[in-house]
Amino acid sequence: MSTTPILSVSHLSCQFKSQGGLFQPTRLLRAVDDISFTLEEGRVLGIVGESGCGKTTLARMILGLQKPSSGEVFVQGAPLSSLDRRARARLIQPVFQDPFSSLNPKQTIKDIISLPLRAQGTFEPHEIERRTAALLERVGLSLEQGLRVPSELSGGQRQRVAIARALILEPRIVICDEPTSALDVSVQAQILNLLDELRRDLKLTYVFISHNLAVVEHVASEVMVMYLGRMVERNQTADLFKTPRHPYTQALLASVLTPEPGLGLPDVGLGDIMPDPAHLPTGCRFHPRCLKALPQCATQEPPLRKPTDHAVLECHLT
Repeated sequence: MSTTPILSVSHLSCQFKSQGGLFQPTRLLRAVDDISFTLEEGRVLGIVGESGCGKTTLARMILGLQKPSSGEVFVQGAPLSSLDRRARARLIQPVFQDPFSSLNPKQTIKDIISLPLRAQGTFEPHEIERRTAALLERVGLSLEQGLRVPSELSGGQRQRVAIARALILEPRIVICDEPTSALDVSVQAQILNLLDELRRDLKLTYVFISHNLAVVEHVASEVMVMYLGRMVERNQTADLFKTPRHPYTQALLASVLTPEPGLGLPDVGLGDIMPDPAHLPTGCRFHPRCLKALPQCATQEPPLRKPTDHAVLECHLT
């Protein structure tokens, strides 16, 4: 069995130029700043953090949809930048948040699912037909539903179509960007169970982005926490939820609503003002909102270190 990680991200950064307004200088927005990690085959990496922390930009760079400012993505040991568009599509595929907007409303479901095969230009029509029919059945859709258009399906069925389209080329990695957030709770469970079943049966590797911590705890084997473009903590899922080390991770977990009546909304001490990625604080980026900040947190960037074999942490405190 190969020891090469199926996915390796090395010092990945992405910066955008942002116009500050009339007569204002152009600002540099660091969406992702020096992210490195590896992911073994069959694992599920959950990525969590507030809106604007860089999760989706990171996912777009892993997919090859966004060119990094620096750093490199390796898939099965090969630099992503060295692969052409068709080769990348055979290795890594996305499932997006909104299944309706990501599907062509004028195409039939069969045409949508089979499009990646036709785009490769190397598959015979009978092979395209066979694979499409098999995958329709695999994700719980009928051949009759394959003749419909997206508007004739429910939200959950449309997400099954998006999953089938992602898997038609038999990729090794699937990037799931909030794949269930637009669905009803009962349908979310069905889609999550389907994704887990497909991962086990097809030996897939997932990068799973979500705001829903309960979903991440359920599906992920390890979790990365991002804040203002940085990875502030990463650990095995059970260890991170049981013993969060970074103050931001602790605040995120404390923000989960409880079903117990009378407790109201949790106060996690993060304040009401969202951080501005175009005006990064000095030192630790979390220190303006951290209730435990030390003097050096305001001036010194914390080193990224390994407190245990599996944990990675960027913090002066622990």
